[in-house]
Amino acid sequence: RVYAARGTGFADGGKMDETGELSAIIHAVRDRVRTRYPLPGDGEVDSGPDNGRVRVAVADLMPLVHARDAAQAKIAAIGSVNPRSGGLANRIIQGLKKLVARALQWFVRDQVIYNREMVSALEAVMEVLNDHNRALVSLAAQTNEQIKSRVEVLRAEAGDLQAEARDLKDIRRHWSEWRAEWERKVAANEIQFLRNAADLQGAFQHRSTLMETNFRDIVKAQHADYLGAVDRANVEVQKRLWVDLQKVRAEYDRLIHDELRIIRMRAPKQVAVVEAAPVQPAGSGMADAAGVDYTRFAYRFRGSEEEIRRSLEVYRLYFADRQDVLDIGCGRGEFLEMMREAGVRARGIDLSAESVGQCRDKGLEAEVADLFPFLDALPDGEFDGIFSSQVVEHLEPAKLPEMIRLCAAKLRRGGVLAIETPNPECLAIFATYFYLDPTHTRPVPHPLVAFYMEEAGMGGVVVHKLAPAMEQWPEIGELPEKFRERFFGGLDYAIVGRKL
Repeated sequence: RVYAARGTGFADGGKMDETGELSAIIHAVRDRVRTRYPLPGDGEVDSGPDNGRVRVAVADLMPLVHARDAAQAKIAAIGSVNPRSGGLANRIIQGLKKLVARALQWFVRDQVIYNREMVSALEAVMEVLNDHNRALVSLAAQTNEQIKSRVEVLRAEAGDLQAEARDLKDIRRHWSEWRAEWERKVAANEIQFLRNAADLQGAFQHRSTLMETNFRDIVKAQHADYLGAVDRANVEVQKRLWVDLQKVRAEYDRLIHDELRIIRMRAPKQVAVVEAAPVQPAGSGMADAAGVDYTRFAYRFRGSEEEIRRSLEVYRLYFADRQDVLDIGCGRGEFLEMMREAGVRARGIDLSAESVGQCRDKGLEAEVADLFPFLDALPDGEFDGIFSSQVVEHLEPAKLPEMIRLCAAKLRRGGVLAIETPNPECLAIFATYFYLDPTHTRPVPHPLVAFYMEEAGMGGVVVHKLAPAMEQWPEIGELPEKFRERFFGGLDYAIVGRKL
């Protein structure tokens, strides 16, 4: 500044810029040195009441630095000669000093080494202390940063607490007004609640009264409906009872009518039939030999005429196109009636004069005759169809092949022979139907009948199982299917063959 004032030329702008740059470089070097070697005041941080910071005092290492520098200077001076002014004498003295120094060098070598090691140790201690100071400064900085952030948080919380305090103060100031208003509103709400409760109680009472009235009306209506349903049920029961009584009465009327018809047919017509055939053929006395009323027996155990007629429908297909048919053992004439309905000429023979009388009462062609003499007296090829139901089981076993041979002889070529008899493969017939008839001799298996037919010149033999046992006894259905079909199939079978 003095030179600038005197006009020496150092005040120009270029020189000032260079001075500023040099000053900045000096400050940067100083900062770096202070960072590596902190001074005693570098770690001190203001901890006033506003900023809340702490003060950290680092160790002052400058005396150690000065001592180290002095020691290094002394180490460098060992063995050196102090400079003197020129001259011969001084040069001689300096030469002697150097000679003595060289001569004593072996003596002071260990001391020099020791001094250097001590200086090195001192520098290591200084370096450790510098690291310690730097760590303290860094820790102080981190602590101050944390304190700063915590102070900010506390200040924010303090602000919130101040705001809440202001709100509480405001609430306390207005509490008296709010309390009076609150008590007024509570009283008004209580009055309104009591009014609403009273209104609800009245509405509930009215609703209960309406519901009770509706319930009474519904109960009365249901009671009326129940009485009406009871009356209708009584009427329905009376109607069903009356229908059942009518059925029972009709059944009794039918039974009485059948009994009276049998009684009417017995005396005069039996005499007339017997007069027409005064001699009974051999083997014709099935009913007489048994000593029973066979007509009454057939009504009870074989079934009604309607049931027998329904069971004979299976034969309609075989005899519908026949021209002259014989029914061996025609009984009450159910098969002859079916042939008459189909427009087929048919006649029957039977050993029972009562049965023949019943057939003649129906306008059917029938006569009392034994099948063997009757067939033997006819010419061969007389019929194109012969039917025999429930007859072969009455014959002696030796008579069966003769009967089939006679039937085959009296048939024309292509004529049909149908035989129906109890099925011995069905075990149920032995516990029920077969032994009810005292005139049965033995059951006839269908393979035996088929064999006799084939021997007599019949062919195309087919067997039909009739009257399934499970229809009579449903409990048979609990048996295994194959076992049931094998041993509890049809109660009867029909075997049909054609003359070749």
